[in-house]
Order: sequence, then structure tokens, then C-alpha cells
Amino acid sequence: MTWVSKLQTEIALSMLEAEYIALSTAMQDLVPMRRLLMEIGEKCNLDFVKPAMVHSTIFEDNNGALGLAKSPKMTPRTKHIGVKYHWFRSLIGEEHGFVIEKVESKEQKADIFTKGLSTEAFEHVRHILMGW
Repeated sequence: MTWVSKLQTEIALSMLEAEYIALSTAMQDLVPMRRLLMEIGEKCNLDFVKPAMVHSTIFEDNNGALGLAKSPKMTPRTKHIGVKYHWFRSLIGEEHGFVIEKVESKEQKADIFTKGLSTEAFEHVRHILMGW
């Protein structure tokens, strides 16, 4: 599992755009790591490291970003998003080993690092992460 928090380098006009940019950026980190894993597995003759056996799951809590990542159609509200962020859509799918799944906002583990949470929400996420 990898996780990072950093400022985006450009201004997003909506939460959908901000989440989509973050998703694209996460894929920029994930794709080379998977390729490295596959190359190491191939060079070391590791049977358990094969494309059919290695899957990466990306969790997204924004329905708009999730829909935009899974379907190639553009809408008037999303057509302004830079082409440089759409590159990863051809990699999504079981056959390619990358799956994007919906995660409910209240179950989003990263929120503890990126948002000011209420005591109840903080304790819930802390319990998910640490078990207490």
C-alpha cells in the first residue's frame, strides 16, 4: 500500500477535477512500481509474480472522478480537464491488472491525514487503521 499527500501543481475548478488529477498522479506512481515488480519476478523466475496474479486496486471516494476514469465520454463539465491526466484510462480493467473501486467517504483512510475530522470521525478512521 502506498500513500502520499502533496499539493497539486495546478488549480482545479471542481472537486471532481481535483480528485481526477490526484487519481492520475497516483497512477503515475503505481504503474512504474508494477512494471518493476513484474521485471524482478521475470528475472528471478518467481512464479507468483505474473501479470495474471498481480492486481492493483485503487480506491476513490468521488463518484464523478470514478465515473470519468471508467468511461471515456466527456461532458461539458469535464471537457476542460487537461489531456495529460487521461492517459491512465486505457490501463483500467481486470485484464490490465488495475481496478478502481468505490470507497465510502467515511471509510476513506487517508482522511485522517488530509482533513480536520470530528472526534467521532477521527476515532473511526483511527480504529480502521490501528484497531483501537
